[in-house]
Amino acid sequence: MNDDLRSLLPSAMVLGVAAAIALFLTLARDWAHDSKQIIRGAVHLAVITTLFQAAHFTEELVTGFHEQFPALLGLPPMPIRVFVVFNFAWLMIWSLSAWGLAARRRAALFPLWFLGIASAVNGVAHPLFSVLAGGYFPGLVTSPVAGLLGVLLLRRLALLTRGGSSPGYT
Repeated sequence: MNDDLRSLLPSAMVLGVAAAIALFLTLARDWAHDSKQIIRGAVHLAVITTLFQAAHFTEELVTGFHEQFPALLGLPPMPIRVFVVFNFAWLMIWSLSAWGLAARRRAALFPLWFLGIASAVNGVAHPLFSVLAGGYFPGLVTSPVAGLLGVLLLRRLALLTRGGSSPGYT
């Protein structure tokens, strides 16, 4: 297998599980609230979480996460171009999804569930990576706040949705 592909596998597996959970939640849960105040609060939290995820990505980029994470697992570095494009694309998707949430678009939920899950995982994973590395690990400084924002976003999305089906949701 190509070294570039091997270096991406651990991230792809974790993010794939997060995406599968996000897809399940999107399909299994429907709109529960019409309250403009609750929706506005969720949109604001999604924007704040996205902005903070941008700060987290910046810390990872500047401190070499794309090199150190694969090295922790005995793999070659991730291609920096893939790392940057992937993260930038998700930042754009999450930004558009906040707008979609304001417009009550069901499709906006998938990326936002994914944002909440990924942020919460970052809050746990980076401190663990630091323990394994025996010191600072790229992303550690911003990960606790990212994790907290992820949990808050997941709670807000759960409040906005419920299991089962309901009309009025596009």
